Amino acid sequence: MNLSRIPFGKPFIVGKELFYIAQAVMSSSIAGDGAYTRKCQQWLEEHLKARKVLLTHSCTGALEMAAILAGIGPGDEVIMPSFTFVSTANAFVLRGGVPVFVDIRLDTLNLDERLVESAITEKTKAIVAVHYAGQPCAMEALKALCRKHGLRLIEDAAQAILAQSDGQALGTIGDLGCLSFHETKNIISGEGGALLINDPELIDRAEVIWQKGTNRKAFFRGEVDKYTWVDIGSSFLPSELTAAFLYAQLEQARRINAHRRSLYDRYMDLLTPLVREEHFALPINPGEHPENGHIFYLVCRSEEKRDGLIDHLRSQGISAVFHYVPLHDSPAGMRFGRTAGGLPVTERVSRCLVRLPLYSEMTVEQVRRVCQEIGAFFTADAASPSPY
Repeated sequence: MNLSRIPFGKPFIVGKELFYIAQAVMSSSIAGDGAYTRKCQQWLEEHLKARKVLLTHSCTGALEMAAILAGIGPGDEVIMPSFTFVSTANAFVLRGGVPVFVDIRLDTLNLDERLVESAITEKTKAIVAVHYAGQPCAMEALKALCRKHGLRLIEDAAQAILAQSDGQALGTIGDLGCLSFHETKNIISGEGGALLINDPELIDRAEVIWQKGTNRKAFFRGEVDKYTWVDIGSSFLPSELTAAFLYAQLEQARRINAHRRSLYDRYMDLLTPLVREEHFALPINPGEHPENGHIFYLVCRSEEKRDGLIDHLRSQGISAVFHYVPLHDSPAGMRFGRTAGGLPVTERVSRCLVRLPLYSEMTVEQVRRVCQEIGAFFTADAASPSPY
């Protein structure tokens, strides 16, 4: 039987993307900060209950803006997990900051809040909470630490669109939040991101940084008679073409997330019997949290089993991948950052985690096929004679 290939992920169109792009092209300008940029920002402010949102060309750009707004300078330390994408650290290193890597929890794969306070020094300026797979960090504990030590709390919510913690949207809890609309995310625009500014004292400066260091926004509001260079900044705006595509996706955001969550739940149902046989661990049950189904992963018992499973799935036309190589073990991580204590959970998870296919156009039948092949691999592995 010739079975079709199941990719790890794929970009998708859900509604009026091409129509809105055509409208943007026919408008007077396709540069940033036009009608579709404003529509996207308004949607995010209303649906996330965010105080102020600025669309950016990427989540990396949003993180770089956050680093500037947090006042990071040479020698300032920023606490973060090592199990994250490189942009989480790069944004602060570009300002001269020093990433301080702390271990993660085995249940959520998020920063272990119980280890954070011991990593704080007189040089610490901020904590970055990365919401892995849309699962919330222990935000109340991290907020309490920031209040106690006078630190900024920044949320890397790249994977967390419309996910919540205690009824509050992830990205809106700390001082600043960063979203991603990269084509691998739930809601996409190819490349794209957004900065959520939750501290009202940071809004005016954020607008200046966003507009290349000028007070252009104030000029257009009639607050100044001309605009000029007043601060550092860069070209963080996306084009109207990107924003037009994104707005069509945002219109369908809850439906997209609901479908992904249904696939996530199906994976959980079908793979739970294999967990009972201790072949691997599954993500924790999100319980009351409206987790957004961004990632479904397994944590195998060893790196050998992880690699074997990936190879088996590939042989059956199914693309599964490992995830982050820990930043603290990378050449740049060792050059620019430091660790606070050991990172055994980070190191184990990075060796043993497998991400399974999960994308907007995936079907329940495809999920079932992936699970059948996972079962076949571990059944054959259990039946293999011991080499000892």
